[in-house]
Amino acid sequence: MGAKRLEIVIENLCLSYSRRNEPSLDQVSLAIGPGMFGLLGPNGAGKSSLMRILATLQAPTGGTVQVGPYRAGRDDQQIREIIGYLPQEFGIYKQLTAYEYLDYVALMKGLGDRRERKRQVTRMLEIVNLAAVAGKKVGGFSGGMKQRVGIAQALLGDPQIVIVDEPTAGLDPEERIRFRNLIGTLGASKIVILSTHIVGDIESSCSQLAIMRKGKVLFRGTQDELLDQARGKIWTGTVNEPALQALRMKQSVISARHTAAGQEVRIIAEERPFEGAVASAPGLEDAYMSVTGGNAHA
Repeated sequence: MGAKRLEIVIENLCLSYSRRNEPSLDQVSLAIGPGMFGLLGPNGAGKSSLMRILATLQAPTGGTVQVGPYRAGRDDQQIREIIGYLPQEFGIYKQLTAYEYLDYVALMKGLGDRRERKRQVTRMLEIVNLAAVAGKKVGGFSGGMKQRVGIAQALLGDPQIVIVDEPTAGLDPEERIRFRNLIGTLGASKIVILSTHIVGDIESSCSQLAIMRKGKVLFRGTQDELLDQARGKIWTGTVNEPALQALRMKQSVISARHTAAGQEVRIIAEERPFEGAVASAPGLEDAYMSVTGGNAHA
């Protein structure tokens, strides 16, 4: 009989701060198995709070988190031993070289054997394509290179679960694509949770996803299931400027582009929003906007 499939089970998780009116997490329940899992939502949705709880860096005010055989709050040390974590705010010792920094992190993770530590650090530098700059100080690295150092430190010790929180924020398009490709190679053998507010970050790599807003889970399923929720609700057409302003008052306008004929608009609506509007097949961002109420930034 093979090893039991690792799974994270989150039940009725709550996190409240006494000085805030709204809870950071409100009855969050999710089951996450092996593969790439996308956690999508606007800034302030509660994603980072959930990631910190999963990494045992913060205790919830209610609910439970089961990581395989381990219970958060009871078996935190065992959970930390199988998790690699790249937080949204990633601190780094700028005066150290890439090799020195990863060697230090490996030592902190309990890799006491110098030979094994060297093997793992060297391997991680190769995986994230930083072997050629292993001897350079990380303070001089670009944002994308620092993020690659971050994922390398998260992978040290071969964790069964990898959590990355807003990893592409601030990266240029080329670095963002490189980072997505790197993360996408990890999902075959591990649980990889990618938390982001950028739809494109999960579109090419995460077949399973959840959408959060204001501390609640609004959707949990596959990309196809998410697209199904928006079918028949996306409309396109061309209107003049006054009509566009009127539409903004009563409809969820996804985009508007000026053309010679007027404003070419894309709108979420249950019924045809104006004369001449035609139904359009939804994309993932359309579906995300539909689930979040048409405002990705609220």
